[in-house]
Amino acid sequence: MARGALVVAGKDLRAELRSPAQGASLLVFALLVIVVFHFAFDLTAAEFATLGPGVLWVAILFTGILALDRGFRVEREAGRIDGLRLAPMPRSALYFGKVLSTCAAMAAVEILLVPLAAILFNHPLGSWLLRLAPVLLLNTVGFAAVGCLFACITTQTRRGDLLLPILLFPAAVPIALAAVRATGQVLLVRPVERYAHWLALSAAYDLIFLAAAVLLFDHALDD
Repeated sequence: MARGALVVAGKDLRAELRSPAQGASLLVFALLVIVVFHFAFDLTAAEFATLGPGVLWVAILFTGILALDRGFRVEREAGRIDGLRLAPMPRSALYFGKVLSTCAAMAAVEILLVPLAAILFNHPLGSWLLRLAPVLLLNTVGFAAVGCLFACITTQTRRGDLLLPILLFPAAVPIALAAVRATGQVLLVRPVERYAHWLALSAAYDLIFLAAAVLLFDHALDD
C-alpha cells in the first residue's frame, strides 16, 4: 500500500511541476488573503501574535480547498479515475497518495506564506518558526485527511466546487480550532505545555479521520 500511495502522490506532484502556473495560483491566492487582512486591520507586531493565527489559517485552509477540489476533479475530467480504480493496488493507497500530494501542496504554500506574513506584519522571525512546524504538520494532515474524502464525493456532482466547502468546513472545525489556538501560543512564545492539549487534539483528529476514510473511501469512489 505504501508503494502505491507514493506512486499516486508522485504522479500528482509531477503533474503540478509540469504546470507551475497552477501551483503558483495557490500561493498567489494565499498571499492575496494575507494582504487583504493586512490592509483591512493594519495589524501591528503585537496584534499579529493574537490575531495572526486566524489570518494565517484562513489563508491556508482556503488554499487547501482549492488544492483538494482540483486534485480529484482533474482525475475525473481526464478520465484517469477508472484507470486508478483498476490499478493493482488497494483503494486505500489511492486515498493516502492523494493525502500526501495535498499535504505537499499545502506545505509548499505554508513554507513561503508564514515567513512572508510575519515580515508583512512586522513580527520578528525567530525560533518560533521551528516550533510552529509540528502545528502546521498535524493540522495540515488532518485537513487533507478529511478533505480528500469529501473531495472524492463532491467531484462526482455537477456543483462539487460549491458543495465541497459546505461539507468540509463543519467537519474541519475541530482541526481549525486546534490549529488557531496552538499557533497563537507559538507566536506568543509560550512553553509547549501551554498548547500540548491542542496538539493532542490534532493528532487524535488525524488518526480518527484517516482510519474512517480508509473504511469509507471505497464506497465514496464507487458512488
